[in-house]
Amino acid sequence: MNQISRRGFLGTTTAAAGLALAGCGGGSDGSKPAAKLTGNRTGAMDKYAVGDQFKATVPLSFSIMHLSNANYPYKADWTFWSELTKRTNVTLQPTVIPQSDYNQKRSVMVSAGNAPTLIPKTYHPDEEAYIAGGAILPVSDYLELMPNFQAKVAKWNLNGDLDQYRQSDGKFYVLPGLHEDVWKDYSLAIRTDILKQLNLDVPQTWDDLTTVLRAMKKAYPDRYPFSDRWSTPPQPGANNLLAVLGEAYGVWAGWNYQHANWNATTGKFEYTGATDQYKQVLQYLNTLVSEKLLDPESFTQSDDAARQKFADGKSFVISANAQELVNHYRKDIAKISGATVVKIPVPIGPIGAAKTGIRLENGLMISSKAKSGKDFVALMQFVDWLWYSDAGQMFAKWGIEGTTYTGSVDDGSFKLTPDVTWAGINPSGTKNLQVDFGFSNGVFAYGGSTKLLDSQFPPEELEFQKVMGARKTLPLPPAAPLSSDDREQATLWQTALKDYVNQQTLKFILGQRPLSEWNAYVSELKGKNSDQFISLVNKAYQDFKKNHG
Repeated sequence: MNQISRRGFLGTTTAAAGLALAGCGGGSDGSKPAAKLTGNRTGAMDKYAVGDQFKATVPLSFSIMHLSNANYPYKADWTFWSELTKRTNVTLQPTVIPQSDYNQKRSVMVSAGNAPTLIPKTYHPDEEAYIAGGAILPVSDYLELMPNFQAKVAKWNLNGDLDQYRQSDGKFYVLPGLHEDVWKDYSLAIRTDILKQLNLDVPQTWDDLTTVLRAMKKAYPDRYPFSDRWSTPPQPGANNLLAVLGEAYGVWAGWNYQHANWNATTGKFEYTGATDQYKQVLQYLNTLVSEKLLDPESFTQSDDAARQKFADGKSFVISANAQELVNHYRKDIAKISGATVVKIPVPIGPIGAAKTGIRLENGLMISSKAKSGKDFVALMQFVDWLWYSDAGQMFAKWGIEGTTYTGSVDDGSFKLTPDVTWAGINPSGTKNLQVDFGFSNGVFAYGGSTKLLDSQFPPEELEFQKVMGARKTLPLPPAAPLSSDDREQATLWQTALKDYVNQQTLKFILGQRPLSEWNAYVSELKGKNSDQFISLVNKAYQDFKKNHG
């Protein structure tokens, strides 16, 4: 199993570097598509390489779909926009869409053929819905126009990770964010003052967590020690708790749930919701619920309700990431005298002190209409600089040296300027890096080196990352991309299967269905075509290995 930023189907092969970097698609005469772009170079730099500042030779403008985050809503006067134009001679024309409507409106616009040229915030495999219709560009055909992208793939050995995004034709259709290393953020937050009061250590394993929760329950019998969030709209099988617990057992679960789970022993994929590991995950949570250690409303309540219980001292453990810890939880419990909270390293389970992960993040689709534009080469150079160069990533994340930050991430001297605040850094600052300037915007700022990633963390989060970074990274499973015809059939099966797995997951956890009925449940999955689905996946795995591996 593996993890991909809460979304996406994973798999890999050890493809050759040339395949990974140049893509499999060439022209009818055997040449690469990018080699034919002699009439599409308006604004392009004649010489553009790693380390170069991209600047269009004539003013250009490109349309972009822009997700407006509720925490930092879009502003037309952000410094980001004007400074980007100053540096690149490119003006972006955003189609602004609220976060809550983004996926739906993106689907409508792309399917109708009137989407902007640049379509960011795309989580694999969302792009697959648009491939057959020809609406999006097979971006792997044009990587020779992107020297920074290629350099990072080569330096960080990301060839196998990129295979995760390849389709059965060997190409990929979304440019993902590239990370140097696997990194983790989501875990659990625990009231450390309660641990101290009860003379308990921070739990290292999931069994330790059970012990801690039992001690908390004994001391506070009128409360659920653990009341969780991130399960709404009600999707009992789609949350953080099941995801991090599933990873500890070596299986897809929670918001990382995927229907196919790789079994390295048999060399085949299995249906995830029917595996022994998935059963063990549900058994663990059923134990917590049955002993009243875990609030049964954890899988259906709103985030606000879960946070309120934590803020009122009615619970002591809740799912967390670094920003939630700083931005909300510590503020939420401030009214409780002596209350303290930390995000703990992800507890260890049966797979041991290991982590799974892919070094790719959500990414960028490009409208297929862009390739006929006279400025297509400049567009790809611009994308390469902003999303993949060191300078572009530093700009998108931290802004302007001397205005929003000083120093360098490479030598550890980086600091936000005193009047700028972001995610708990410089809390007394009067200007918010995201809200007031538009930097560290998820539309543009993702991926990068570990040093760039670490530059955003306060000391305690760096300690968390140090612990998680020391854990062994497990191998990726093999790639198994479905053909368009098989994917259409699989999608029909997946919808019914996912709904049923979610329903039964909640019933097993809450004790509404005894785990003694597990075999009957597995048979019910087979009745909903789980075996036929896995047969398609295993055939796709063999076909991809034969054709591209």
